[in-house]
Amino acid sequence: MNSLIDPSQTASLPPQGNVIIDGDQANFMADVIEASRAVPVLVDFWATWCGPCKTLTPTLEKIVKSLAGRVRLVKIDIDKNRELVAQLTRMGLPMQSVPTVVAFWQGQLADTFSGAQPESEVKRFIEAVLKLAGSAAPAADLIAEGKLMLEQGDAEQAAQLFAAAVQADREKPEAWGGMVRALIALGDETQAAEILAEVPANMAEHAEISGARSALALLAEGRAAQGARAGLEARVAANADDFEARYALATALNASGEREAAAAALLEIIRRNRAWNEDAARLQLLKFFESWGFDDPATMAARRQLSALLFR
Repeated sequence: MNSLIDPSQTASLPPQGNVIIDGDQANFMADVIEASRAVPVLVDFWATWCGPCKTLTPTLEKIVKSLAGRVRLVKIDIDKNRELVAQLTRMGLPMQSVPTVVAFWQGQLADTFSGAQPESEVKRFIEAVLKLAGSAAPAADLIAEGKLMLEQGDAEQAAQLFAAAVQADREKPEAWGGMVRALIALGDETQAAEILAEVPANMAEHAEISGARSALALLAEGRAAQGARAGLEARVAANADDFEARYALATALNASGEREAAAAALLEIIRRNRAWNEDAARLQLLKFFESWGFDDPATMAARRQLSALLFR
């Protein structure tokens, strides 16, 4: 095998989207050394017989995915790449055991660790490498990517991105609120409540936090009504002025993610009797807006309809 720094081995870099790949000695120059001139590259040396590897590799993959291309992961099976491992050992890399993770930046070794580590320690390792590279992820970028993932229905990826944004900047209410919303989408209401409890006091009343808090409260409120949904629908069908049933039905619809239908139910109460129960329908609709987010399409559409009813 030629030297690792032999330019003749340089090939085109992997596509930007391929942040996790399986590597080998033939492509080590391109996948690791040259790729590390653009972004930090982590190399996970593992083996099929290695128990700790089965714990560490998924952790690495999870964190790397959450960083949205700011770091890459190359996984190398040491049994299939013995010559590469031997050469790296001769160069002084600690390759005596697996798993071993080596970080490269600008074609040079940046840092390394061996053995399975808890997720928190792996995150700290990667954060240190990113800081060394001057490419620590801006919280704003992570938040924007998290919102996109949430809109696309990938709540798990969104939660990871929002969590990374909180780590990057704890003073971003959008990151805290986004993490709560992602956890709600994942059905993990317990952890969502725990995250809300950790929000710094100076941000507790920020619109993003209030909205996330409302979303969690409305979900709990709506769950009780969900079990009675069929009965509520029957009551409304039998009597269009059964506002109590229509109100409860709206809450159940919201808990099921049927935002347009939930808003329509409350708007119908307002249309028929806007003063019912001390303006309860309008106030509940405003809670919906807060929990959905004021730039949510369902919020904007329902707000226009509400304005038309109130100012007709």
